Amino acid sequence: MLTVNEYIQSNKDRFLEELFALLRFPSISADSKYKDDILKTANFVAEKLKEAGANNVEVCPTAGNPIVYGEKIVDPSLPTVLVYGHYDVQPADPLELWDTPPFEPTIRNGKIYARGAADDKGQFYMHIKAFEYMTKNNALSCNVKFMIEGEEEVGSSNLGAFVKANKERLKNDVIVISDTSMISLEQPSLETGLRGLSYVEVEVTGPNRDLHSGVYGGAIANPATILAKLIASLHDENNHIAIPGFYDDVVELSQKEREALNKAPFDIEAYKTDLGVDEVWGGKGYTTIERTGIRPTLEVNGLWGGYIGEGAKTVLPSKAYAKISMRLVPNQNSEKITQLFKTHFEGIAPPYVKVKVTPHHGGEPVVTPTDSIAYLAAEKALEEAFNKKPIPTRGGGSIPIVALFEKELHVKTVLLGFGLDSDNLHSPNEKYDIANYLKGIETIPLFFKYYAELSK
Repeated sequence: MLTVNEYIQSNKDRFLEELFALLRFPSISADSKYKDDILKTANFVAEKLKEAGANNVEVCPTAGNPIVYGEKIVDPSLPTVLVYGHYDVQPADPLELWDTPPFEPTIRNGKIYARGAADDKGQFYMHIKAFEYMTKNNALSCNVKFMIEGEEEVGSSNLGAFVKANKERLKNDVIVISDTSMISLEQPSLETGLRGLSYVEVEVTGPNRDLHSGVYGGAIANPATILAKLIASLHDENNHIAIPGFYDDVVELSQKEREALNKAPFDIEAYKTDLGVDEVWGGKGYTTIERTGIRPTLEVNGLWGGYIGEGAKTVLPSKAYAKISMRLVPNQNSEKITQLFKTHFEGIAPPYVKVKVTPHHGGEPVVTPTDSIAYLAAEKALEEAFNKKPIPTRGGGSIPIVALFEKELHVKTVLLGFGLDSDNLHSPNEKYDIANYLKGIETIPLFFKYYAELSK
């Protein structure tokens, strides 16, 4: 029987080529014109699960994009691990900021550049290759089920119905998700919590048509200007969110917990240099690590209105728009925060414009226990693979389905991520280190091994 490292070395080129083939599919869930590509991607994933040794593989239709399911039940008395991932990706825009085409994977300096490389194709595909190793080398110490969906980037709106309708099929002892990050290859970490999300779109309407800015400017309120003023009012002078009641349910960490969180290695100067900024920004009284992990946020994700084409057009726009996301922390509730935002934003609108707030999607914040068998197994696996004990961290992103799984399947999740915060997720030039990809394939069988042992 080959060791996992021997198997990786023997199959490294194939593992990379298969991932590149997966990355070439423009499986953009936010744009309906990519429906065919979504289906091709799902079929590709299903085929690779079969080749790796999975049984009962199925591309399951939903009201939206299909979910890929597969399983390998080696012994019903053994614990069962459910692996979740998503094959859909964010839009690649703005295309002109990519150094190489987003759907033609390119290796530069040991890193794979492509949309979806780290979020989440590269990370869920590690599990398929680790599973292949375990099945081909008689090393599968747990039952395993795979559920790879195609709507994570647009809120997983159809996953809930699928989970509710397939509770027995999805029954498991722990869920493992690799859609998060670690500190570095030199210092592994395990995320112990994720923020929730409330995502809305706002529309500000002024006159009933676009107007000549010379004829009407100064006499009619410009929706773009008013929208900018409204957005600016959403933070106070200390950069705290100025919506009444927004912080009412926030769980404040103790000083001891905050000190422990800030022990994670963090170089503020390297952070600023990497992002090309002269100074960081955020709520007064909190460190950057705290601002991105344990504090809620309100951010503008898109802002538009009027003429944005080449050259000049002196127009006073009829409408202006913004997309706004709010990251939430325990015990905030996404529906409550969405309603608070809607009431506040529509309430502060001046009489010379009309304001409309449209909720899109949301999800709840989660905290995972650090004393569970699954967490301890992940900790031991990382320590063996990296020769260093992982540090517990809090993730700034959101995976809304973690709370859904806990509610519907009554199991906890382990966030076994191998990406890096610097991987340009959702941005041009998204990347994933080859070393992280291969290290994930090495570590996952160790998690299965220790989970089975500790479960006894």
